[in-house]
Amino acid sequence: MYWHTSEHYLSKLQRPISIWSLHGRVLVVAEKPKAARKIAEALSSNYIVRKYYSLPYYEIKQDGLTIIIASAAGHLYELYTSQSGYPVFTYEWVPAYIANQEKKHVKIYLDLLRELFKNCNYYVNACDYDIEGSVIGYLLIKNHGDEKRALRAKFSSLTPAEIRESFTKLSPLDYPMIEAGLCRHELDWMWGINISRALMHAVLTATRKKVILSAGRVQTPTLKHVYEYEVKRGVFIPLPQYSITVTVKKGSDLIVFEYVKNPVESSQEAKLIKQIVEKSKFLIVRNVESSSIRYNPPPPFNLSDLQDEASRIYGFSPMKTQEIAEQLYLDALISYPRTNSQKLPPTLNYKAILSKLGENREYRDLVTRLLSETKGFLKPREGEKEDPAHPAIYPTGIQPGELSKEQKAIYDLIVRRFLATFAQPALVYHLKIEVSTPDNKYFFTATGQSIENPGWFVYYPFHTPATKLLPYMRPGEKLEVVKVTARESYTKPPPKLKKIDILKWMENIGIGTESTRAIIIEKLFDRGYLKNTKDGVEISDLGMGVIEVIEAFFPDLASVELTRKFEVLMDEIMHGKRKREEVIMEAKRVIKTLLDNFDQKINEVGVNLSKKLALINNYEKCIIPECRGDVYTKGLCRLHYNALESIIKNYEEWTRRKQISYNEYLEKLAKMKSTGKYVRDVLNYYLLKNKK
Repeated sequence: MYWHTSEHYLSKLQRPISIWSLHGRVLVVAEKPKAARKIAEALSSNYIVRKYYSLPYYEIKQDGLTIIIASAAGHLYELYTSQSGYPVFTYEWVPAYIANQEKKHVKIYLDLLRELFKNCNYYVNACDYDIEGSVIGYLLIKNHGDEKRALRAKFSSLTPAEIRESFTKLSPLDYPMIEAGLCRHELDWMWGINISRALMHAVLTATRKKVILSAGRVQTPTLKHVYEYEVKRGVFIPLPQYSITVTVKKGSDLIVFEYVKNPVESSQEAKLIKQIVEKSKFLIVRNVESSSIRYNPPPPFNLSDLQDEASRIYGFSPMKTQEIAEQLYLDALISYPRTNSQKLPPTLNYKAILSKLGENREYRDLVTRLLSETKGFLKPREGEKEDPAHPAIYPTGIQPGELSKEQKAIYDLIVRRFLATFAQPALVYHLKIEVSTPDNKYFFTATGQSIENPGWFVYYPFHTPATKLLPYMRPGEKLEVVKVTARESYTKPPPKLKKIDILKWMENIGIGTESTRAIIIEKLFDRGYLKNTKDGVEISDLGMGVIEVIEAFFPDLASVELTRKFEVLMDEIMHGKRKREEVIMEAKRVIKTLLDNFDQKINEVGVNLSKKLALINNYEKCIIPECRGDVYTKGLCRLHYNALESIIKNYEEWTRRKQISYNEYLEKLAKMKSTGKYVRDVLNYYLLKNKK
């Protein structure tokens, strides 16, 4: 039976329907060319390849039904305004090649789709089932087709079986997701264009010079986080500390025990303990504790967990991992990667996937071992996080073709993590031995560990603990002291941020989405606000200047709370609890209020920004070379003055820990690599500048 429907039928559809029950011409829109080809191959082995100039599309004919599959190229429509100045709240969706000169290459995709839409009876949005895919397909259908005759295909992998099944269960367009997606684009556009134009206008007002500056709803709070972190590192002063170890003899073995209160803060205390232990000649075993600790398997990957592991193991940036995972998805090797879920679908045929993975010689032995250990009872260990659109990332079992080294690395991580979720817990034996001086006054410990049952470490070895063996000892046993060491070290500053650290912060704080976080981070680098060094991420002078001005005059612009508030509102749209129009109106109100306040201080803002951009030089600068900060007091800008105060304050703590004169303290700090940048500046160009 074929459906001969009125234009209102699909919008009132109560149950999913099959594409094969439709009659006439159906246009299926995929998000990427690879996906379009995969859909055509899945729906029929007799598809016809047609060409629009050099661009392929596909046609399937069957019993009065013609299915045409064509591809978008990501977003073919973008927001645009012809209105200059700010505030600007008048905008429209226009072809991307009109709004963005860098997207001229997408014109041919839109030209083809425009032609294909003309003669079709129905339309299927088969773009990725997420907010972006819903918006991409919707805007094409809205501008060139008929929403009332539109359907949605939902799949989490590009395997033939899942594609075929999804096209037998087509549903109406997913309007809550569409509305949330449209709202996100509109909010980000309004925020970005208005604040960016306002900042640039402030500089123009102050200097008559045009510069390119940008701010963003999620971008600016993220930049502020990096700024605050870098400032904390910049004013860091290392403090002396002492670790005491004792090497004892047990038969032919030498074992090193650590003082239980390491690190010791006082050099005098460390020296005293060292002397007492040396005089003791031996230590007595007071306690031996052993335990077997069970380590449960990890959950399957969501995108951020995959990005985290790829960064830790391979040093890949979040964006690189995301792009590789998306390529693996388009090749049907893994499920959809832009997911927050740590749960696998219960309907997934785990055994069938494992059998297919076992055809790959790299995983054959692992699969055989896993099926033997589990006796075929495959129950994954899952995490708490869920995603309404997609499950956790899993391998489809389809055999990979030629993969690059980096693609192979990510694919291998995903396969091994998938296997590990079904494996047994790992069992690790832990041993702790506590010894003391004969008078029971000073205690030292040594720890060892060994793997009793490797469990899931076999399949996912990247967390396997190192084995450290200790000889057998019993309470009351005496151990000869061979050597006592008191080592001086210094407290360390927070490590430099890596891109993955920024992404995890965004996730934990609740701003951005799985799809957008890595993109936003890269945008901060593209804008010149952040830069990479061999040790990690640094904020540039431009990035610092923008944040300092925003923080001084419009702290709400960099507010995590304000950004998170709108994230919550958009989530409510997705769940049908709020209308997009309400959220847009609230955003307009907030932006207008911010800009009204901005205009009252525009000259001051412009001057301050221009100083940071080196467009204005005739002002009293901080005496530290290369610093463009205004003098706050004593010839120093606020940051460098804070560093000076920290130097003075911390001398008292240094003297408590070790005997040292003030000049020796200053010279020591100046030479230490762990001393913060602003502290070193003050030392070299302010406190020590006249010393030889």
